[in-house]
Amino acid sequence: MSRAFVQSVCEPLPGAEVSDPWGGGHDAWKVGGKMFACIGAMDQGVAVKTADTDFAQMMIEAGDALRAPYFHKSWVLLPWGSDEALMRDRIIISYDIVRAGLTKKAQAALAPRAE
Repeated sequence: MSRAFVQSVCEPLPGAEVSDPWGGGHDAWKVGGKMFACIGAMDQGVAVKTADTDFAQMMIEAGDALRAPYFHKSWVLLPWGSDEALMRDRIIISYDIVRAGLTKKAQAALAPRAE
């Protein structure tokens, strides 16, 4: 897995944009100005949002993810080398969670996500 893999998953998502808000080589993927995936400057994997802290803890305890440093406890870090399907699914789920939290007007401005 790599930044190129994350880009291949994120780039086709409606309204997805990437930036480096802190400088130093971060890839922060956002929809509607809200982050749904982030690759840190240390390039250890991709951080994604989960539905809640309990689900994040479950993923960590199952060995599927690590605690995402500097993020809320509902975020996890999927290290490079994680299962590709899991990583793809968690990025898309993170996108869906963040998109659902946008205002109705912002949501309406986005094209539907292809299944």
